[in-house]
Amino acid sequence: GYLRHAESKHGRVAMAAFSGYVVQANGFHWPWAMTMDGRSFDVAGSPPEQWDAIPLNAKLQIVAFVGFLEFYSEIAGTHYMKGGVPGKYPSFAETGFDAVMPVDLYDPAGLWGDMSAEKSKRGLAVEINNGRAAMLGIFGFMAASKVDGSVPALSFIKPYAGDYMQPFEGNFDLFA
Repeated sequence: GYLRHAESKHGRVAMAAFSGYVVQANGFHWPWAMTMDGRSFDVAGSPPEQWDAIPLNAKLQIVAFVGFLEFYSEIAGTHYMKGGVPGKYPSFAETGFDAVMPVDLYDPAGLWGDMSAEKSKRGLAVEINNGRAAMLGIFGFMAASKVDGSVPALSFIKPYAGDYMQPFEGNFDLFA
């Protein structure tokens, strides 16, 4: 249960990261201002440079929201270590939280609720494999941006001078 749940969760995060990297690297971004002072998303080039350009408070909001989702998944519904389904994110409607979050993370449009068990099992296998591929893909992007020639097929990835292992580098000080 635990390992399958972790693999599902990490695969989903990797798929979002891979998709986000591809979209941002091709110049697509939100049309509104990035900050309250009007700074545009155009201020940085590559996706990691865009992350570095985000103000600290915005980064903390993202981390807090992801932390909330993680906390909610641990306390709501039947836990995956106590008979629940590994990889299943609990519905907001099950706890009454749908008044705040009107759509669920899984199937927000309600298109897959009547899926057969066989189709669901195949879909989970596809999701696991896509997650594994996305994990390799996002790390390929990261390696290509740090070590020139490390991924020959990704020679077009722009170099990144920052440090992936320090996501708050340059603008994080609790005591400032």
